Amino acid sequence: MSGYDEIAEWYDEAIRKGALTPFHDWIVPITVDLAGGVEDYRVCDLACGQGVVARRLAERGARVLGVDVSEKLLDLARQYERDEPRGVEYERGDAQTLNAVPDGAFDGVVCNMSLMDIPDLDTTLGAVSRVLRPGGWFVFSVVHPICQTPGSPWWAWEGEAIVGVEVRDYFAEGYWRRGNPEGVRGRLGAHHRTLSTYVNGLARFGLCIERLLEPRATGEYADLAPVHRHVPVALVVRCAKHGAPEA
Repeated sequence: MSGYDEIAEWYDEAIRKGALTPFHDWIVPITVDLAGGVEDYRVCDLACGQGVVARRLAERGARVLGVDVSEKLLDLARQYERDEPRGVEYERGDAQTLNAVPDGAFDGVVCNMSLMDIPDLDTTLGAVSRVLRPGGWFVFSVVHPICQTPGSPWWAWEGEAIVGVEVRDYFAEGYWRRGNPEGVRGRLGAHHRTLSTYVNGLARFGLCIERLLEPRATGEYADLAPVHRHVPVALVVRCAKHGAPEA
């Protein structure tokens, strides 16, 4: 069972109208926009959850397969598809292997705010490279590895707004859990990796960085966390598949 099975309904509610909404409303369009034009492209929404990104891609004309290890999140995604059909297909699968997906099946892969949830980065990047056609692209977003670390023990608040964060232990790679029990990282934790681990992993599997964004917070999210007008909370990357993975 995926850890997300245990919090699936809370997570869906939090994205739709709860504590996570301002962040998701801000980061999802940035991630999807970096994918560019997707009309008639075959796209995989990797670790798709309840299908937030898959639906956005389908609205832009992509033929989308959403893959996730959480059956309960997939049940929610399928219910959204039944309520408002967009032609999105959903399949249970492990992002670290994508065993049911043939080689070169996709023009693009999108992974929004999920790579840090997956234990084995190398096997995941290898799977992404395998299922992409030559010249295909991979777009992903993660919590910024430099600014959110296992040793970040506290937020600084002014009233209801987050205005600062302490950062420690950047080089302490591995699983960690934030002290806040009300957030995703407090409930499930994450896998911290350095920026060089991400970049070198992409290079090993022939995924060449084309664009890298460290977006400034705007809108409602910036009002909630003004610190992220000055310190990035997310890293968003677009890669292209060139050549063969390193032996």
